[in-house]
Amino acid sequence: MNQNLSVRKLARCAVVAAIYVVLCMALQPFSYGAVQVRVAEALCLLPIFGPEYIAGVVLGCFLANLLGSTIVDVIFGTLATLLACVVTYKLRNVRFKGLALAASLPPVLFNAVIIGIEIAVLFPDPSSSAPLWLACITNGISVGIGELISCTVLGVLLVKIIESNASLRKVFVAA
Repeated sequence: MNQNLSVRKLARCAVVAAIYVVLCMALQPFSYGAVQVRVAEALCLLPIFGPEYIAGVVLGCFLANLLGSTIVDVIFGTLATLLACVVTYKLRNVRFKGLALAASLPPVLFNAVIIGIEIAVLFPDPSSSAPLWLACITNGISVGIGELISCTVLGVLLVKIIESNASLRKVFVAA
């Protein structure tokens, strides 16, 4: 029985990683760059349903960045997702009017800061004379807005749909 449970969790992890990669590749123009709405980031809220989703989302992010971005993004983008998923898991029971809004904020904040700095430092706008700190803030705001759409809108909606549907709860909720 315990071995079946482990296989089920491993399968969930693999499926989530695959879905993350497929979403990034299928929506590639929206998934990469300074202005992005990476729809796959909605999956960052799945750790609400169990810690195995942390590994699935992080693996998916790693593979998607490996296939579609730079080696720096493979490292820092994956790090941002790992930190976001761990904190999301910690906030899994915090609700505002029944919604997982608090759990949606770690991906927004970690990506805005880490990816905002990454873009400003590694891909500076040659036509801009703005200081580096301002470029970091500007890029962070841009990335943060995309993450708000992906996580706080789509991710919270995904969690609500899963929690509201008995069949989906059976599939997603760690058992």
